[in-house]
Amino acid sequence: MNLSSTKRTNFMQPTHKRILILNFLFLLITTITFGQDKVLIDQVVATVGDKKILQSDIENQMLQLKARRYSSSNLDCEVFKDLVSQKLLLIQAEKDSINVSSNQIDSELERRIQYFVRQIGSRQALEDYYNKSMPEIKQDLREMLQEQMMTQKMKRQLVSDIDISPKEVKTFYKNLSEDSIPMIDEKVQINQIIRYPEETDKAESKAREELLELRKRILDGERFSTLARLYSDDPATSRDGGELGLRSEEELDPAFADAAMRLQEGEVSSIVESAYGLHIIKLINREGDQFNVRHILKTPEVSYKQKQKVLNKLDSIARIIRTGEYSFKKAALKFSQDKRYRLNGGLLVNPQDASNEFKLEQLPSSDYDAIKNLKPGEISEPFEAQDENGKTVFKILKLRDKIAAHKANLEHDYDVIKKLAEQKKQQERVQEWLEKKQNSTYIRIGESFRDCKVKDLPANTPQQGQPRQQQRQRR
Repeated sequence: MNLSSTKRTNFMQPTHKRILILNFLFLLITTITFGQDKVLIDQVVATVGDKKILQSDIENQMLQLKARRYSSSNLDCEVFKDLVSQKLLLIQAEKDSINVSSNQIDSELERRIQYFVRQIGSRQALEDYYNKSMPEIKQDLREMLQEQMMTQKMKRQLVSDIDISPKEVKTFYKNLSEDSIPMIDEKVQINQIIRYPEETDKAESKAREELLELRKRILDGERFSTLARLYSDDPATSRDGGELGLRSEEELDPAFADAAMRLQEGEVSSIVESAYGLHIIKLINREGDQFNVRHILKTPEVSYKQKQKVLNKLDSIARIIRTGEYSFKKAALKFSQDKRYRLNGGLLVNPQDASNEFKLEQLPSSDYDAIKNLKPGEISEPFEAQDENGKTVFKILKLRDKIAAHKANLEHDYDVIKKLAEQKKQQERVQEWLEKKQNSTYIRIGESFRDCKVKDLPANTPQQGQPRQQQRQRR
């Protein structure tokens, strides 16, 4: 269960991003294990000014890119040139006294550590994976973060005065080859009216009684994790015995977090009411300002009679919209219980880009099923769904518009093309600067990378952010 603002069904699921992290860590374990049998000798492969590039730097970044499923026939050269670019930018950042404050580095460092810990499960597991203590992991990551943040700040300074005119956007688009014009996925605009079923005192009392009985069984010696698997109404965490994994207070529902923070390790809370329903919580452990808990969630059951009542209400609302008695906008304002979108006629906003357009894969499956066969202007039948807190809700949707998949054009996708034009202009500026800087900077390249065309430096370097694999003995 995700008690933060995102949908609970996304939490603790094997997302694509999580799988990539775990793939990376699997590769990392293999490297560390090999290193335990044989000491690998590191070496300097290039010197840029007073900065050195090590063989281990190349290998670390290649490992990360491969874990992210990036492939190239010339990956080692790409990574090498990338690192030369970073060193040139870093040297200039130091000359220009571009600094990143300790607070900024500490904040980003803690954010990344928390992210890694959440993917792995605990700080101890992260230490085991890297075969290092947490202070050593942080030290490695801190050095890389400081360099990354300084070089990015330097790049922003180089392009800070760049602006782009409508004429330049049109010229950029005109000069794009047919194959270079980006495809824009099919998108939809949707209005919604939502209604919640009435929660009866009887249903809530039943849920409370069930939780009290489960709490008594736990205090009498039964395992919390076993009962969570059997009885929790949160499918996202019940299979893990109700365990959430390490979380900070800010990531959780306020009422839930407040109750969890008051517990001692091993203690079980009384009943806690949050935006998601009713819980009992057990504190597993604390690590710094984070804590890990198990919980059992019970949500008051919605009876068949309650469901039919709200479905009939929505059916009546849909009927008066279809007959023209009410516009959808007027009906949303009068009847919808949607606090976020009721005042703008139920028009949904995509949180990823603040637009009113959604790719089909961004929609919840219930919403997709409701609108997939609609034509623009048509209204769906009432259907059951879940809100952002995982509570039962009922909806009708209007397909306001459907934008077919197409190649980007100036009429409909000006902002997309403008962004591409800006990026190209920025990359050209940085590329030009790198070439000039390369000619005035001492660069010594070792034998193993002399075949790489260093003059073709990349202006847009991918960012890495993992700790170093292992400490190596230097030659």
